[in-house]
Amino acid sequence: MQNKSFVTEFVLLGLSWNPSVQKIGFVVFLFCYIATVGANLLVVVTIVSSPTLLRSPMYFFLAFLSFLDACYSSAFAPKMIVDFLYERKTISFKGCMTQVFADHFFAGVEVTVLTAMAYDRYVAICKPLHYLSIMNWKLCGILMGVAWTGGFLHSVIQLVFTFQLPFCGPNVIDHFLCDLNPLLKLACTDTRISGFLVVANSGFICIIIFSLLLISYFVILFSLRTYNSEGRRKAVSTCGSHIAVVVLFFVPCIIIYARPPSTFSFDKTVAIVYTFITPLLNPLIYTFRNKEVKSAMRTLWTRLVVVSDEK
Repeated sequence: MQNKSFVTEFVLLGLSWNPSVQKIGFVVFLFCYIATVGANLLVVVTIVSSPTLLRSPMYFFLAFLSFLDACYSSAFAPKMIVDFLYERKTISFKGCMTQVFADHFFAGVEVTVLTAMAYDRYVAICKPLHYLSIMNWKLCGILMGVAWTGGFLHSVIQLVFTFQLPFCGPNVIDHFLCDLNPLLKLACTDTRISGFLVVANSGFICIIIFSLLLISYFVILFSLRTYNSEGRRKAVSTCGSHIAVVVLFFVPCIIIYARPPSTFSFDKTVAIVYTFITPLLNPLIYTFRNKEVKSAMRTLWTRLVVVSDEK
């Protein structure tokens, strides 16, 4: 693709120009990023090293979700954290397009993974006798293939029409990352059609899938009336964690993309939620309160201690 823009780089205004705030921001967000990557990779290693957990489709999807969260946060956090150390924050045109691609690629993959997890819980609770025959590894592989393919196609569509927009100046983005709405605002052309495509390809899709997921969990919870109190408690706890993660993921996406293209002051706050807060909370909500995962973590820790003592 050839872009006819005169702009070769963009200037990011970041979160604040105050030097004191930037120093505090550097420490806080660096800690959050390390905690996010560390927590998610711990979940991945724990599940992969536990044959019992890895045989379960639910934990397979959890490990995949944690891997995605670590990748998603790493696509934006390092650049933002380093920018706290500089007064002038810039990003090249290609770097900006890379951020746009990464944003929609990982988000697109995660949408499919969250949908697959909802289907997994539906089969486990509503059709327990057929669970092993339905949620087999062939289906899990197909779902993962759909996730990667869907995320790639979604991000390519967004990147193609964004890359074709002419940028002739100004080049200042009032944000700490490259996103579609701020870029549309800088384009030297009529962006109404492009804005509609953004809403259609991201906003409407998020609303539809979010609504379907909430309906599916409502059906699941309604079906629990036939369970005993212990089974109902465990299922409600699991579904509650899933619903919390779904809300944390989809609500910020709907706020940003399911509206006419424009920029607001709260966009930065929403972006912090889906680049830092959500990837950090997901492992806490999903796994660290799960008895099976905590038991697997203790086993992993015991193995590491034994290996260390042997050395």
